[in-house]
Amino acid sequence: MGNFVWEHVLKAYQRDRLTLFLDPDKDPLGGGYHLIQSRIAIGAGQMFGRGLTLGTQTQGNFIPEQHTDFIFSAIGEELGFVGCALVLLIFWLVCLRLVIIAQNAKDNFGSLLAIGVLAMIVFQALVNIGMTIGLAPVTGIPLPWLSYGRAALLTNFMALGIVESVNNHRHRLKF
Repeated sequence: MGNFVWEHVLKAYQRDRLTLFLDPDKDPLGGGYHLIQSRIAIGAGQMFGRGLTLGTQTQGNFIPEQHTDFIFSAIGEELGFVGCALVLLIFWLVCLRLVIIAQNAKDNFGSLLAIGVLAMIVFQALVNIGMTIGLAPVTGIPLPWLSYGRAALLTNFMALGIVESVNNHRHRLKF
């Protein structure tokens, strides 16, 4: 069954992507280049990073698309583990706020809306960060509020605004 899918269902470029995801060193100058350079950049940042605009991988343009898809690699190199942990903490706080709004919403629609926005943000963050550290295949999903891209930025801010509207229209407790 697995061989049938590999040979007859998947196209050649899909097989190449899966192969390079599992072993990017098979094509270090082609399809595996992004992931290899991303890992080098994140590892080079160590604990506190090299400093803003001082990363050799990011400033030397070894990481392609570092302002969009691989922004987490640039953060990892220039701000280090501490900077990456801070970014993850901020994402966690935003997600916690969305869960609190979902719990306190006055109706099911508002609650489901908040959980939907939470799922959207968590999915984008997990896929983007997983992609940059080699836990997920390379895709074009931006990191919310950090990757360059006006449409994604606008969409994420509008989604947060709608959820905050749900929060503003909940029933107030009267004492």
